[in-house]
Amino acid sequence: MNAKMNHRLQAYFERNQNHARLLITCLDQPGIVAAVSKFLFDRHANIVQSDQYSTDPEGGQFFMRVAFDVLDIKHDENLREDFKTIAEKFDMDWRISFADELKRVAIFVSQQEHCLLELLWQLQSGDLTAEVPMVISNHPDHRELVESFNIPFYHIPVTKDTKKEAEAEQLALLKDKVDVIVLARYMQILSPEFVSQHPGKIINIHHSFLPAFVGAKPYERAYERGVKLIGATSHYVTNDLDEGPIIEQDIHRVNHHHRVDDLKRIGGQIERSVLARAVGWHLEDRIISHNNKTVVF
Repeated sequence: MNAKMNHRLQAYFERNQNHARLLITCLDQPGIVAAVSKFLFDRHANIVQSDQYSTDPEGGQFFMRVAFDVLDIKHDENLREDFKTIAEKFDMDWRISFADELKRVAIFVSQQEHCLLELLWQLQSGDLTAEVPMVISNHPDHRELVESFNIPFYHIPVTKDTKKEAEAEQLALLKDKVDVIVLARYMQILSPEFVSQHPGKIINIHHSFLPAFVGAKPYERAYERGVKLIGATSHYVTNDLDEGPIIEQDIHRVNHHHRVDDLKRIGGQIERSVLARAVGWHLEDRIISHNNKTVVF
């Protein structure tokens, strides 16, 4: 990364060296919040934010995110080991993450650059905090841009006949080096084999509210229909095309004065902001997926 990014990361580490997050999913039942709070209190932790949601207080699904600070937390594996007793008691699906253990993000992009640029700008400004070990593209167009941020750029062409080999090369590059993959207008459909290697760890951006105007030339089709709202949806990738859990959506009102180029320009602005918000929430451990839906705290 360039000097600006390194400076932002150093400041982030100094602010968050004692910060952690606990995410929980389990059946709703009495005593969960009390048990979690006592666990943290006994370890001299200070809860700085706590969010919870239940689908039904009478035996529904319970979701919780707790952000907390505690001295000497860095790489405290005992914290995770000690929490297992509570997790087993309530049959929790849970995880504890330390804020200074940065997530590693691989960005996939094709020829449209607006979402890639937004992510790079926000990483440089500190609005997003992550490591970016690589950008992968099926076109060479953005090499100079990406390398200006001191991020490795890999051009891997993809055709109908070479798709399997291209994905194998991509997976080899990604192996043990990334925690999440962001498809920043990557105009290729990932195979089930690829998706299975990173379940729940691939974030996509899609024009419009799904599933409207799927396929080729969506803005031309929207213009022909005379739409009054255009939007974008960010979601996790599953084997069902564009039907994974939705993370974030947004819209912008348009009218008969807007031409196709106007819709594309406005749509691009929505796409890049929606994707950046979704990525930011993932990096901050604010998202819990359940039954093809998300709870975003």
